[in-house]
Amino acid sequence: MRLRGGAPLYLAFAASWLACAGGSPGGSGAASPSAPVGPGAGGAPEPSSRPFVAYDRPTGNDYFDRFIALWNDLHNPKNGYFSPKGIPYHAVETLLVEAPDFGHETTSEAYSYWIWLEALYGRITKDWSYLGDAWDSADAYIIPGAADQPTAAAYVPAKPASFVAELPHLTQYPPSLQMEVPVGQDPLAAELGAAYGNSNVYGMHWLIDVDNWYGFGRRSDGKTAPAFINTFQRGPEESVFEAIAQPSWDELKWGGPRGFLDLFVKDSGTPQWRYSVAPDADARAVQAVYWARRWAEEGGAGGAVAGVVARASRMGDFLRYSLFDKYFKPLGCKGLDCAGGTGRSSEHFLLSWYYAWGGAVPAGGSWAWRIGSSASHQGYQNPMAAYALSSVPEMRPRSPSAGGDWARSLVRQLEFYRWLQSSEGAIAGGATNSWGGVYAAPPPGTVTFYGMPFDPAPVYHDPPSNEWFGFQVWSLERLAEYYYVSADERAATILSRWVAWALKNTKLTGDTFSIPSTLQWTGQPSASWDDRTQGGFDGKNAAHNAGLHVAVSGSGDDVGTAASLSKLLSFYAARSGDRAARAMAKELLDRMWKKYRDGKGVAQAETRKDYKRFADHLFVPAGWKGQMPNGDPIDATSTFVSIRSKLKNDPAWPQVDAYLKGGQPPVFTYHRFWAQAEIATANATYGWLFPK
Repeated sequence: MRLRGGAPLYLAFAASWLACAGGSPGGSGAASPSAPVGPGAGGAPEPSSRPFVAYDRPTGNDYFDRFIALWNDLHNPKNGYFSPKGIPYHAVETLLVEAPDFGHETTSEAYSYWIWLEALYGRITKDWSYLGDAWDSADAYIIPGAADQPTAAAYVPAKPASFVAELPHLTQYPPSLQMEVPVGQDPLAAELGAAYGNSNVYGMHWLIDVDNWYGFGRRSDGKTAPAFINTFQRGPEESVFEAIAQPSWDELKWGGPRGFLDLFVKDSGTPQWRYSVAPDADARAVQAVYWARRWAEEGGAGGAVAGVVARASRMGDFLRYSLFDKYFKPLGCKGLDCAGGTGRSSEHFLLSWYYAWGGAVPAGGSWAWRIGSSASHQGYQNPMAAYALSSVPEMRPRSPSAGGDWARSLVRQLEFYRWLQSSEGAIAGGATNSWGGVYAAPPPGTVTFYGMPFDPAPVYHDPPSNEWFGFQVWSLERLAEYYYVSADERAATILSRWVAWALKNTKLTGDTFSIPSTLQWTGQPSASWDDRTQGGFDGKNAAHNAGLHVAVSGSGDDVGTAASLSKLLSFYAARSGDRAARAMAKELLDRMWKKYRDGKGVAQAETRKDYKRFADHLFVPAGWKGQMPNGDPIDATSTFVSIRSKLKNDPAWPQVDAYLKGGQPPVFTYHRFWAQAEIATANATYGWLFPK
């Protein structure tokens, strides 16, 4: 997903899904029978909603009390964080464009934060039922069920997908399928099928239209909410303001004569379904369940969370698709003609930008495909989830090779952080196994990580993907959790330098605070890294990556990222004893609570200069014409807002309209679900780690 963050803009959590949405990938076989399912979008029975009952018992801990106050705010239906079906919206407000292009869509990110929220609610109140409710909702609404992937059994692991180039410029779309390009073998499918008894994939699709605002409906029925949708799919230059929303199940009812499919892959027009997972969200859900299991066991209530633990383990089993190259080509591939990988030769062991799967709607045939991702971003790594899935027996997935994969991933992620650590301490972008989206040779002199070239801004460039400070704190917070539970000196080496840099660039003035928001990068790691370079963890090496630099180009007071920073500092301080880190964690929480607490949560005003892009023209190939479900035309004259004309009925539209006509940039105060949950859990974390 793609989030715009920083001051004065809040960059959304970025996503540029480049799933192979073409014709048959060459597989054959019978369609899987649709198992009986309930009415939920994901196939699970629709959860029953419970009436809101505020928790009103003092805890004796000021930070726990703040958590409970925010938990009550989030669950109080008067505040509008949840839909009538009990699905968390991306935000209370509707006119909001970031990675989601409408505030009442939601993401797997929001679900993962909800699961974390309920894990801590169980820790404080001993009531684990809300954690079960959250995962039940995920099963019903954001995890595609059997009916949503009806031809999954047609998948052929020896021919996982047909190659489609990821082109550098939006105007080059759509590319063609290139059936002649060798692809590798999928080593996971057989053991996953044996472990779970079917060919269905178990992961959260990243984006759903909660109230069916667009009108696609579930499985293109036009009316059922929520609906699986997608936006980004056209290369690294595609901003959210240039994306065309489309249904994940496309029966060609809307769009052009071939639905939306031939906007993304040339000549594609077979009715099909396709879904994309944001690995950091699924990993965060696993991470939260690790803590829920630990706390429940400590309280003698392990059985209360056993079902959720089993489902998190299953999600972690399938999450291993993100550890593989997109087309299962070996690491270091430098040419479309390089042979496909076999065994583990295509496994980079990093949490990459996505994994995706799809297939034919039954009327369109019987085929299916699966892909990993070649691009790995530092902001998506999660050593805590890798630790849980490899080291905790109750969480180790069923597949025989899963524990070993995650154990190796844990080490590889630690190496990745260190390889990417700048001279100042912040972590640079990442690496890719497919330079330019076509497995090209990188520029001479480009250093590599296990054969994969360094990429300063993996996946997307509008804006650069490692510009947002939020990716630093999201990712390093997970590393700090791992350090807290393991005391791993490799993590300490990375964190000590990162924390020193962050504290240096965090300012306390009067009753407020300022943290980094946008970053600028120069240089690259000093040398390539592989199994022979473990000495890179030498914390005494002051010259480590002396030519890789970061500069803070913008600062602000974004409360969500400040909460993530506080949580990171809390875990680090609890293990290291760093008093400055602990003091800053407390100051950030206290100051935002005092200054930005309102009737719905904790939120600050934002000036949205990027909303000038509501008028951006969309690239639509010459001669392509279609329409959205409400009749909005799609053609070469379309703009972001013209294919979303319902936005003009939004109560907030007059402010945007005035800006587009030459007025001042609009100022909005948003209550994003992820940010409110993060503030709540950061307070609870501080109260748990430092009870006095």
